[in-house]
Amino acid sequence: MKSIKEAGDSVSEATIKAKTLGEYLKSRRERLQPEQVGLKVHGQRRTPGLRREEVALLAGVSVTYYTWLEQGRSVTASRDVIQSLARALQLSPEERAHLVHLWDPHEEERRNDRPSATGLEMLQSSVDAFACPAFVTNERTELLAWNQEAATWLTDFGAMTPEHRVFIQLLFTAPAFRERIVNWDSFVQFAVPVFRTYCDQHADDPWYEKAAAELREVSSTFTQLWDRYDIGVRNVSRVMLRHPDTSEPTAFEVQSWSTIAEGENVHMCLYTPVRASES
Repeated sequence: MKSIKEAGDSVSEATIKAKTLGEYLKSRRERLQPEQVGLKVHGQRRTPGLRREEVALLAGVSVTYYTWLEQGRSVTASRDVIQSLARALQLSPEERAHLVHLWDPHEEERRNDRPSATGLEMLQSSVDAFACPAFVTNERTELLAWNQEAATWLTDFGAMTPEHRVFIQLLFTAPAFRERIVNWDSFVQFAVPVFRTYCDQHADDPWYEKAAAELREVSSTFTQLWDRYDIGVRNVSRVMLRHPDTSEPTAFEVQSWSTIAEGENVHMCLYTPVRASES
């Protein structure tokens, strides 16, 4: 039998997850125009995108039921309902996967974000083996390991305290770090959706909400990208970096993949120089 505290924690987590799911459904609904789903518009519409009753009609559910889902009420939705909503809202494969994850966060077993000391040593040895910038982050984008090339081309991560060694925060709060990334404007258009995805998937972790709130206070660009509610994967393909000793930027191909270190949920990122003929 669960203790009172355990029961309270479960209710709180369920409420947070339901609210996150509702907010995501609303953001997708407001982005979709009636013409895109074959609906004719009569008169002036006061609300952006589709109406709740239109989504309900397209998905084959009642308006009340869909309204409760969007309001974040604790109602039970079947997989068929979630798939119907994904089709009605014309979600991309990535958006559909994100919706399924929000509906059932235990669809895939979650792993820890911070490796053990042994795991960190293994990760450090891995990035040190590369002659180009390489680093490892967790889903908070905390830097867990990096090589000397990453420190040279991006910033001296070792000079920072661990709580300031957060990639998403450095992008918007560290001018020197930002200046190294020549194509910063396009780079953050991928970085923010990735971070937003992790925030949703860790809705019960207050760290993410606090980090996002702090970035919204200091950066209008982050706020604009955050409010678009895009989600994504690590699919930015190229980054332009300016070396501190040269004036001409250098192009790097970005390669990112999940690493296996004692089952931890961490990601390795490698910046491979682009050949002159391709840049």
